[in-house]
Amino acid sequence: MVHRKSFFTVLLLWVITAIACKQSLNTKDQRPNILFIMSDDHAYQAISAYSNHLIETPNIDRIAHEGMLFTNACVTNSICAPSRATILTGKHTHINGKINNIQPFDTTQVTFPQLFQQAGYETAMYGKLHFGNNPKGVDDFMILPDQGNYINPNFNTPKGDTTIVGYVSDIITDLTLNWLNKKRNKTKPFMMMYMHKAPHRPWWPSPHKFKEFAAKNFPEPVSLFDDYTNRGTAAKTAEMNLLTHMKYGHDSKIRPETINEMGEITPYVPPVEWGEGFYGPYNRANAQQKSLYDPVIDSINTWFKNNWMKLSMEDKMRWKYQRYMQDYLACISSVDDNVGRVLDYLKESGLDKNTIVVYTSDQGFYLGEHGWFDKRFIYDESFKTPLLIRWPKQIKPGTSCDEMVQNLDFAQTFLEAAQISAPSDMQGESLMPLLKGEDEKWTRDAVYYHYYEYPSVHMVKRHYGIVTKEYKLVHFYYDVNEWELYNRKKDPQEMNNVYEDSNYQETVKELKAKLEDLRVKYKDSEKLDQHFIEITK
Repeated sequence: MVHRKSFFTVLLLWVITAIACKQSLNTKDQRPNILFIMSDDHAYQAISAYSNHLIETPNIDRIAHEGMLFTNACVTNSICAPSRATILTGKHTHINGKINNIQPFDTTQVTFPQLFQQAGYETAMYGKLHFGNNPKGVDDFMILPDQGNYINPNFNTPKGDTTIVGYVSDIITDLTLNWLNKKRNKTKPFMMMYMHKAPHRPWWPSPHKFKEFAAKNFPEPVSLFDDYTNRGTAAKTAEMNLLTHMKYGHDSKIRPETINEMGEITPYVPPVEWGEGFYGPYNRANAQQKSLYDPVIDSINTWFKNNWMKLSMEDKMRWKYQRYMQDYLACISSVDDNVGRVLDYLKESGLDKNTIVVYTSDQGFYLGEHGWFDKRFIYDESFKTPLLIRWPKQIKPGTSCDEMVQNLDFAQTFLEAAQISAPSDMQGESLMPLLKGEDEKWTRDAVYYHYYEYPSVHMVKRHYGIVTKEYKLVHFYYDVNEWELYNRKKDPQEMNNVYEDSNYQETVKELKAKLEDLRVKYKDSEKLDQHFIEITK
């Protein structure tokens, strides 16, 4: 027989426990979801929230209109896999070890998805990781192997590899929406990494975007024919010029048969570093898909055959630029459409009210500026990256921020937003003060950059530097010892190196001292420089 006093004691304990559990659940439920959207090589110049001179991106722009646009966001190392390693670990590449696309990622490194998973978040990653290993800390994933394919892509999954028929940007979005709607544990907050392959080289659009954008013409950058006067050896020797280094087949969609038939230009040889050139993406297409691509490809090839040999070198450069922009921007248009699909789902489901949405890229990209494509340099088009963040009731809609922020800061920002303690060895700074409009709490006025992958594809020399809102000081090393200084306010195109200018010697002195302080702060050194030179020879 249960005594009445004991019964009421047990009942009271049960009620207290139930209330505590409910409060605990409510606390968890109130933590924000995080949707991290990242594209690959998406230049900030190709987002209309920054400038609409090339393309309109209404869906990506929604994130800025309803949140915050960062105008001085940048990377620590402008190349794909190292940038992703920095984002995941919150550490510079010389600390996490992923200095280039070749060195393996140290899988003992703690990544922020692991911390979210341990803290009770449902976690997932869909799209492009580009590490060569499966992600840690995610409950579900479907990732592209290595670079992945635009057409009928393969995916690595927890259950094995699979191939999905269709266009990669659409497929990654379908998978993401399916997880959000059907697969996730809806009792938990989520942290989803929705990561596009596009617009990475070789810039194969979907068939309907290919047709639409192949008929467009785009304004040329003012520095398209830059001759690198007043720049050092690095700019003069880099191998990323549109005319001389962009491939006819792989990049401009000229069939190998066309090139070989003409006989008067360099015969088609598939570039080793890019697999099978033209035939790589095209031969993944089935007959029905090829029938949609062929009319546009045939039109491009007919024009090329009839006109190419008549063009001046300047006109050839202009033609290659237009072909580049047509395909690159067509890929971005598909990304924008698909981002719109996900934003629409968040709104329709009500998830938008408590979801932080981030749009960024793994780095910037050259869209003909200085005559270039690709990235790698500390110069702005490569160094700066788009960053747009929406967080209802926390970020004032339609705001912008010009503070020097980096991809180094993402992990600590997300962790603080989710009320998760960040490891002490992370090197970034949480963006929370800026997101909440508390700019007076932000103390950083300079960022550190270090690029390592040389000698290698595109031959951009190793360099490190310091960047403030007003200046950029950079040191090129390895087989040269050259310094460059740019006044970012007076020379936004970075056409005039003023390192030797007598008017800037005090600035040089101050920035060198500050650069050395940053090297110490982030635990970088000449000893490490030499170490990474030795292991990458």
